[in-house]
Amino acid sequence: MDIKTYMHTLGRQARDASRAVARADTNQKNRALLAMAAAIERDAARLLAANAQDMDAARASGLEPAMLDRLALNEKTVAGMAEGLRQIAALPDPVGEMDELKYRPSGIQVGKMRVPLGVIGIIYEARPNVTADAAGLCLKSGNAAILRGGSEALRSNQAIAACVREGLAAAGLPETAVQVIETSDRAAVGELITMKDYVDVIIPRGGKGLIERISGEARVPVIKHLHGNCHVYVDDRADLARAVKIVENAKTQRYGTCNTTESLLVARIVAATALPGIGAMLAGHGVEMRCCPEALAILEGAHIAGLKQASETDWDEEYLAPIIAIKVVDGLDEAIQHINAHGSHHTDAILTEDYGRARRFLREVDSASVMVNASTRFADGFEYGLGAEIGISTDKIHARGPVGLEGLTSQKWVVLGEGQVRG
Repeated sequence: MDIKTYMHTLGRQARDASRAVARADTNQKNRALLAMAAAIERDAARLLAANAQDMDAARASGLEPAMLDRLALNEKTVAGMAEGLRQIAALPDPVGEMDELKYRPSGIQVGKMRVPLGVIGIIYEARPNVTADAAGLCLKSGNAAILRGGSEALRSNQAIAACVREGLAAAGLPETAVQVIETSDRAAVGELITMKDYVDVIIPRGGKGLIERISGEARVPVIKHLHGNCHVYVDDRADLARAVKIVENAKTQRYGTCNTTESLLVARIVAATALPGIGAMLAGHGVEMRCCPEALAILEGAHIAGLKQASETDWDEEYLAPIIAIKVVDGLDEAIQHINAHGSHHTDAILTEDYGRARRFLREVDSASVMVNASTRFADGFEYGLGAEIGISTDKIHARGPVGLEGLTSQKWVVLGEGQVRG
């Protein structure tokens, strides 16, 4: 079967299945989710074996360290997939929820009902756990899904897909409600993003190159973020001991994620006091620091290793590596201006004990997630209580930030009457 025929077959099956999923009740969807979780736990060894084959092939092909980190599964991440599905099952079902019901002078009630989007196409690189997260979130929100994982995770994704199909069948739902594309041919992506008769929205998860391609070529609406240049700003009224701890987590807990801090801004008043401690911590983790001249002078004076002068391009960079850009700023105004000019509108944090400054930062920083005295690594669907996330959106229309169940639904107007006619 050629790619076009194959993809259109998947599309037709997904559209048919979407109707069955949209009318499924909460109990039926939850039974499927819990059966998927049980299958993943039962087949953990098989999933890890498939992933080991993917990892061997990826290393042999020279896949970069950040991508290898995303590709790898272990016992903890497999257990996390199952737990994510159980958390999704425990969440309230958004489908059919009605709100804003108001009586009009005519006697009718007007409000909104939450409904599924329909068929969601998800394109992602490396991360096999996305297969389980996407399947669970799309199902609970009443949607069918067509998933296209990266070629480097083909074996892992197919092993997880088998558990997903088993869960759907156990609950009496069509196995075609979640379809994982079985070919690594890139032409499949080209077909998926133009099948507007079958697909209602595309969600890409991956590197900037992938997302730019999808955004440029898609004929279906796209929910996306291009990259994650996340900032931490250390205010002159910050608790500096706490700042070291937060910056350590925000930068070094994982390097290859979109919510990892890539840029550190420090208020000039406390720079000489704050930077040596933060710099020593980063150097201890082997992080290269690309500094503005003022930060560089302070850190060199403190005999910190791993320093380099920053170039202008460093302020816009998503490193996905043990590298951080450091800049001394005059204060809150310059920090906000710098973040809005150079950030990716993903996640940014202020460290301060000043309530007024924290409120200003929350209002004025134009990002999907804005934080006070917390690590940017919390910008995650699981941590936000969404059970899991389908992705993080830096768009401003429909969904913004971690996209969970509500972000995978829309609303339609509903009118409840008792025989009223318009005069």
